[in-house]
Amino acid sequence: MPTLATTVDGLSLPNPFIIGSGPPGTNLNVISKAFKEGWGAVIAKTVSLDASKVVNVSPRYAKLLANSGEVIGWENIELISDRPFKIWEEEFKKCKDQFPTGVLIASVMEEYRKDAWIEIIQRCEAAGVDGFELNFSCPHGLPERKMGAAMGQDPEILEEVCGWVKAAATKPFWAKMTPNITHIEDPSRAALRGGATGLSGINTIRSVMGVNLDTLRPEPTVEGYTTPGGYSSRAVKPIALRMVMEIATMIRSEFPGRSLSGLGGIESGRDAAEFILLGADTVQVCTGVMKFGYECVKPMTEELLAFMAKHNFATLADFKGKSLDYFTTHADLVKRQTARKAAASGKSVKNDAEWKGDEFVKQSDALARG
Repeated sequence: MPTLATTVDGLSLPNPFIIGSGPPGTNLNVISKAFKEGWGAVIAKTVSLDASKVVNVSPRYAKLLANSGEVIGWENIELISDRPFKIWEEEFKKCKDQFPTGVLIASVMEEYRKDAWIEIIQRCEAAGVDGFELNFSCPHGLPERKMGAAMGQDPEILEEVCGWVKAAATKPFWAKMTPNITHIEDPSRAALRGGATGLSGINTIRSVMGVNLDTLRPEPTVEGYTTPGGYSSRAVKPIALRMVMEIATMIRSEFPGRSLSGLGGIESGRDAAEFILLGADTVQVCTGVMKFGYECVKPMTEELLAFMAKHNFATLADFKGKSLDYFTTHADLVKRQTARKAAASGKSVKNDAEWKGDEFVKQSDALARG
């Protein structure tokens, strides 16, 4: 029988399914529910030292519905936790007392100040957390404080902050990457150079859900106005898979041994299998929990186990990154298809030294015409 148990960065997880940072990990009550339902780990909602600067509004969610009525896209303009950090310290301690073997990860976000990052890391460690996720990726709120994606889009700052955390932390830490950037490998590489144990990706995509054609107001509407928010749910999965593939490819070639936690639209065990095939060690679910409840981890684990049994994979390591080898350039796809057609028709093809320029294109066109 296959097993879902895995060890990542020294953290022993019963399965790779992790509660992603957000509303599903907003307090001790719901974190406890997650552990009782059997989640492999929980990343709590992002905390900062001074919650008084965090003010949420309502409504702060908007949904994209398929014709069937299914929610396939979800936008939120919710900020990080607005609960006092002292309360979080107390709840982290209580959580570890109640679930000593449960893997509890603190998601932290701070301003561009070394002393603030060191303080929040040290205080969270003292409260007993097992690891950290550094939120460099929230696409909305607090950009004026150079927090979230505003920090994660700057590789130089990202590397420096990871260096601060590396010097202060004794527990593993993952840098959560923003998709709101042209080449996600650039900040990812910077975070790993700075000392991050691993990476998480992707956070939500900056978006505008839509405009109400009766009121002409964009949604979600707050006092008649709105602001771009973070897009998640099933519709973002193809983008998340692409970026996870890019990060995993970079890790494999430049930072072998560093970990990757994949997220973005995961709602089933089959979704999880795709992320692991593209190089993820673990998978995170956030919006899916909001849609289906904490108990959704059970069918997801069953589906992932069924996939593993079908392919005779005994462990997650047996198929992690197995699909990365099948990515190549478009030019190489043309070359491979042209060679296959030539072989089928009995015609010869040029050698590698001749697969260049106009002559290659002419030969491809000729073979395609038969």
